[in-house]
Amino acid sequence: MTKTATFHDLNGASVFITGGGSGIGAALTEGFAEQGAQVAFVDLIDASDFARDVGKRTGNTPLSIQCDITDTKALAAAMAQAKDAHGPITALVNN
Repeated sequence: MTKTATFHDLNGASVFITGGGSGIGAALTEGFAEQGAQVAFVDLIDASDFARDVGKRTGNTPLSIQCDITDTKALAAAMAQAKDAHGPITALVNN
């Protein structure tokens, strides 16, 4: 992905994305990672290979958490895991 703009306020931001392992969500995950954000994302599938690939391309590996967001306890646990890894979540993308 070629950078066309740099958003300095995203550098270091803690971003949480639902459905971030494929499709539009994957593009969002990679875009935020390129901007230097600390990205955590959830997806129904195991997207750890995708996360590693993003890390190789951007130098910034997102945290991949397999989770069904309809399970509110699992979602709360995933958000707590993201907070533990990257600090308080400052941006939420509900994809």
